[in-house]
Amino acid sequence: MPRQFENLTASELYCPRCKMSRPVRERLLLVLPHSELYDYRCTSCADSLGSREVKVNPLMAAQMAKTAAPHQIRNPRIKPRRPPRDYPP
Repeated sequence: MPRQFENLTASELYCPRCKMSRPVRERLLLVLPHSELYDYRCTSCADSLGSREVKVNPLMAAQMAKTAAPHQIRNPRIKPRRPPRDYPP
């Protein structure tokens, strides 16, 4: 059976503080190597109403890892810091 819905986003959710269904805003909370976490907030009281996790395609995650790798390469012109002298070897 083909997947009909891959990603769903909420436009309204029930807010217990407002005691009615309210429009929500989606905020990006955290970006992880395998997924992204989003939080839904009420537009009138800013109360957190829920969250969702979006899985990243494994091929896209591998491509992002390749582009992030050059930032981790050490610059040969910058010498590493020495530990303080009172630090045990």
